[in-house]
Amino acid sequence: MTNKFLRYFAAVCGAFQLVLGTTAHAWAQTPGAPDVPAMADDLRASGKIYVVVAAVVVIIAGLLVYLIALDRKVGRLEKRAAEGGFNN
Repeated sequence: MTNKFLRYFAAVCGAFQLVLGTTAHAWAQTPGAPDVPAMADDLRASGKIYVVVAAVVVIIAGLLVYLIALDRKVGRLEKRAAEGGFNN
């Protein structure tokens, strides 16, 4: 992978983490909120939490595969442009 792709991926992950971190922190400070969310208990008790985790993993893996494929395509275009392939 190229250094440019890794910098881009790190920036996207940092932004994603910032957004999730601030919203989770804001929700955690809600007065009168129970210590453990009832939804999480219900999902864990019924075994559906694994479906949620699997869906999140599939989405993140799909985004990663897409970014890698996009980086390869851009790399090919950059290589072609450097060789003068667009001047025809």
